[in-house]
Amino acid sequence: MLQEGAHGKWTVSSSDESAEENSDGEKPCTSSLSDAACCRTSGPQYPCSEARKAAHKRKASPLKFTDQSLSTETPPAVKQRPSQEGSGWCLSSSDEEPEDEQKHAHKETVKEEKYDAPKEHPLNLCKDDKLSKNLKEEEYNETRSEAQDIWDLVNGGNSFRFFLTKVSGIEKSYNSGALHIKDILSPLFGTLISSAQFNYCIDVGWLVRQYPQEFRKKPLLIVHGEKRESKAELMTQALPYENISFCQAKLDIAFGTHHTKMMLLLYEEGLRVVIHTSNLIAEDWHQKTQGIWLSPLYPRLPKGASSSAGESATNFKSDLISYLTAYNSPALKEWINLIQEHDLSETRVYLLGSTPGRYQGSDKEKWGHLRLRKLLKEHALSIPAQESWPLVGQFSSIGSMGADGSKWLCSEFQESLVAAGSSVTTFRKCDVPIHLVYPTVNNVRQSLEGYPAGGSLPYSIQTAQKQLWLHSYFHKWSAEVTGRTHAIPHIKTYMRLSPDFEKIAWFLVTSANLSKAAWGALEKNGSQLMIRSYELGVLFLPSAFGLDKGYFHVGREKLPERKDSATYFPVPYDLPPKQYGSKDQPWIWNIPYTDAPDTHGNMWVPS
Repeated sequence: MLQEGAHGKWTVSSSDESAEENSDGEKPCTSSLSDAACCRTSGPQYPCSEARKAAHKRKASPLKFTDQSLSTETPPAVKQRPSQEGSGWCLSSSDEEPEDEQKHAHKETVKEEKYDAPKEHPLNLCKDDKLSKNLKEEEYNETRSEAQDIWDLVNGGNSFRFFLTKVSGIEKSYNSGALHIKDILSPLFGTLISSAQFNYCIDVGWLVRQYPQEFRKKPLLIVHGEKRESKAELMTQALPYENISFCQAKLDIAFGTHHTKMMLLLYEEGLRVVIHTSNLIAEDWHQKTQGIWLSPLYPRLPKGASSSAGESATNFKSDLISYLTAYNSPALKEWINLIQEHDLSETRVYLLGSTPGRYQGSDKEKWGHLRLRKLLKEHALSIPAQESWPLVGQFSSIGSMGADGSKWLCSEFQESLVAAGSSVTTFRKCDVPIHLVYPTVNNVRQSLEGYPAGGSLPYSIQTAQKQLWLHSYFHKWSAEVTGRTHAIPHIKTYMRLSPDFEKIAWFLVTSANLSKAAWGALEKNGSQLMIRSYELGVLFLPSAFGLDKGYFHVGREKLPERKDSATYFPVPYDLPPKQYGSKDQPWIWNIPYTDAPDTHGNMWVPS
């Protein structure tokens, strides 16, 4: 349907017009089973968001960009994006209004071509036998020396146990210290007995192939949030695998998702917990920036140990059990018992989760942003002149923030993020600087994946139009420090930094995007917190790492070789973040971009 507004014209499908304001856009699609039957559509076989479906469509049937005015000698990855006037989206208040549409008739020819797939850009998810041949992700096999490096890294080279995923297509040195899912599931890390995978978007066949051959028939529990047709499709995917069972997470509040990404790995040698940001699909482990927290190997407690044994100073064990208990599922009771039987005392991070519900009284502080507020008040040191210490939030999707900052972002959410020590000082009207890092159109266009990378950034035109005020807080994605500027981020991070961006008061890696659905919103005069989705992350606080100064240093080098490297936190992107320029615009997934080619010479027309 053609729509017109202050920012030009664009076309959206009717299914997108009623996008729920409180969601962050990652709603599962609910196409019927008959439509999703193998090879009847160009979409994936696994349930996913509408934005991801659009990305699959464009990979399968790319729209080639042809424009005689562009020099063929300039690679599309380097060519600067022309002015956005007439492109259908002009956000910056400093931009002039777009000229009359007639003056900006497209010069390019839109040509839909059959896709000749490069190996690193898979698209036919229907032909399972060809999948492993077409996916570089499938071809990931470490050498013996690389396996030893990973073993050394995980067992002492990274005191924070915070990792990035490996990225195909970047300089090899930048993947040193990074992990692929096959590394995590490797026999090096333990002799697997059984595992549980908590996630949002799941390709069952692909997931099974990430396990080593000898572990592929071990019991696997998949925890998901699918309903109706999407649930049936997930079950169908698992039919060939007798070892797979399912746990459906209850989502009783509209527009909630099961967005948590966690692995529970039971070994003969003990137990491991992995909390990360990647969906269980090939694309999320290929050319995106993703984060992982990998626990130590937790040994089994002696028989007859007390119920309080094996707890960490961060209360991680009881918090993890509380999170799993919130599912109220018999399928998870076994895992709760297993965690109880292991020693998690070496854990140095705090668990920060969200579970759907309406919470009052002391329960309000168990989940979401009020949980973060409580942790910071109890365990973070007060900062001198703290109103000048900026907040940085970095995410891959955005929900509705309301008519202005006072509705949520600069009120309850900010109040939680600036909490520290026993101080009750509150800052109003965004007195504390807020830097929000979200990719620009150019970030996506110039990425390794090209425009289809925007399928994992489901910020919609409907939501964006209602909150133009928010875009003044936006900063570009840049990650030269980790070689990942062109690997679009699906990681979500939040932190508090000193004004010179050299010190970090705290750092959070999580599945939670910038949305009320994920973090919760106060209701009933602040007496109730309402959360729609399941989310999970880990919080790094200096006090838990034996630092009494109240801050980490910003690690600007890869794994700095120094005795005090434990004080340098490896922030995965460049600091300070750079604000959007007057011509920069946030990536909006459901409008077209046809005035400049991406790194594969294609345009973006989502419908």
